[in-house]
Amino acid sequence: MSTGKVVLGALAGLAIGAIAGILFAPEKGSTTRRQIMDKGDEYMDGAKSKFSDVRDSLTNKYEKAKRDVEGFVDKGKAKYESVRKDVKNAAAEFKHEAAQDFNQATS
Repeated sequence: MSTGKVVLGALAGLAIGAIAGILFAPEKGSTTRRQIMDKGDEYMDGAKSKFSDVRDSLTNKYEKAKRDVEGFVDKGKAKYESVRKDVKNAAAEFKHEAAQDFNQATS
């Protein structure tokens, strides 16, 4: 199970437990409603913070993956250019040697 799911489950359990505790507490209705609202705000702030943390983490992972892919592409382009030049040079050398062999054979 992922850490995010564990945290979300823990927060949900905490919220349910807190609400149940408040509902069964011997307080006035207005006090109980205020406590529920306060706890709801507290949990909402916690959830927003966790969401922000997850969003930041995903953004960082996306940016790293993007940089890695760009680096891989750049390395691939450099390797392609190197091989292309080697093939071009080998073809030119082969052509030159073939011309020399042809000239020697026809002389």
